[in-house]
Amino acid sequence: MFDANSTDWIELSDAAPGVRRIRLNRPEKRNAIHNAMRGELLAALREADGDDAVRVSIICGAGPCFSSGYDIKSDLAADQPYFTPQVGQQWARHVSEGWMSIWDLAKPVIAQIHGYAMAGGLELAGACDLAYAASDARLSHPVLGMALPDFAWFPHYLAPRHAMELQIAGREYSGNEAAAIGLVNQAFALEELEERVLEIALRIAQRSPAAVTINKRAVYTALEARGARQGIRTAADLQAGPHLAALGVGSALSDRIKDAAKK
Repeated sequence: MFDANSTDWIELSDAAPGVRRIRLNRPEKRNAIHNAMRGELLAALREADGDDAVRVSIICGAGPCFSSGYDIKSDLAADQPYFTPQVGQQWARHVSEGWMSIWDLAKPVIAQIHGYAMAGGLELAGACDLAYAASDARLSHPVLGMALPDFAWFPHYLAPRHAMELQIAGREYSGNEAAAIGLVNQAFALEELEERVLEIALRIAQRSPAAVTINKRAVYTALEARGARQGIRTAADLQAGPHLAALGVGSALSDRIKDAAKK
């Protein structure tokens, strides 16, 4: 059973009646997501889904940003929080299954993005049902310069031209630009972001929980009917193969993410 008192990498609070706030809490590491943090996050979301007092969850980041992505300095192959078979590219399949489990929750999950959301941080935002960003936030996926995303949600949510610009041209978006193309729902001034997201969460919390659940399910049913779930899993498998090892992906990704974060 999930123990909210034993979390090391997230902070939990009740932002308002019916609203659970989950804060990624590695500010000194720009909220880089290692397996322990991911396990705590998914467990907290499952716990909230079964708690009658919670109607909606908000995920945000401590410190200067939402998240810099997966912690590739950690051993992401070790101590994974749930089993994933060694099929295709195991890490990509593993992380995609975890993020898609958020789709399957009954209650909505909102991403609240400030600073930047990069690589795996942007993938987490894509896994959430709704996403809102500060106007000056920076959203990017520098890994796409040498590989597919692990959770390849972009072609299923964005118009093809926008997905292509992100994936092959390495476009970085401000919060305002991200809202204009549908990468997030809306953008707000940084000083208003938390208040405006809470207003939206409260509006959800005041609706019928049953109606919210079936409407969320209806949207994902349509998305999955268009092949989103299978497309994401297939993209994970496309990464399997010896050519990635030949690229020296591990050290190259680390350097690329560091460079992007300095800009």
